[in-house]
Amino acid sequence: MMDNEGQMSAEMLFVFGTLIIVLMISMVFIAGENELNIAMSAARSGVIEGLATSSSGIYPNDAYWDYSQSKTGLLDPYSVEIVNISYMELGWDDNYDKKRIQFKVYARTSDRFNNDELVSIGDRINYNLRKSIAVSFNTTQATNKLYNPVFSQHYVFTTANVKWI
Repeated sequence: MMDNEGQMSAEMLFVFGTLIIVLMISMVFIAGENELNIAMSAARSGVIEGLATSSSGIYPNDAYWDYSQSKTGLLDPYSVEIVNISYMELGWDDNYDKKRIQFKVYARTSDRFNNDELVSIGDRINYNLRKSIAVSFNTTQATNKLYNPVFSQHYVFTTANVKWI
């Protein structure tokens, strides 16, 4: 008669070995998705911060000077509603050897602003969006003072102009 006692442990080793291989392969995909989730969360946080500082009239000295000369409507508190924040993968960026992701913010306001003022509000929103992503991935040293572009381990992030609807 043959002894079958070793059969169970060999099958268990095969199952556990296969499970470990599947988990290791899955980790690559999970890591990329996790980066995108962190970036989207940071983008939302940055947009909220950008709206809070700009809609309450808190600006750096140079921006305040510019606005007091040509965009006086931005110096008073105003209301902006964020309709949507989305991102789109734009393919591989050969300059940085990373996938390129572009964020786009859709917003509306009931106040009457001219086009230059809307562009300034949108620039403030996008600046804070990019800054929040840079802080989240601890890559503030790897980008310029406008945080454009922003980097993570696998992605390079940019922003499109805010779409006013």
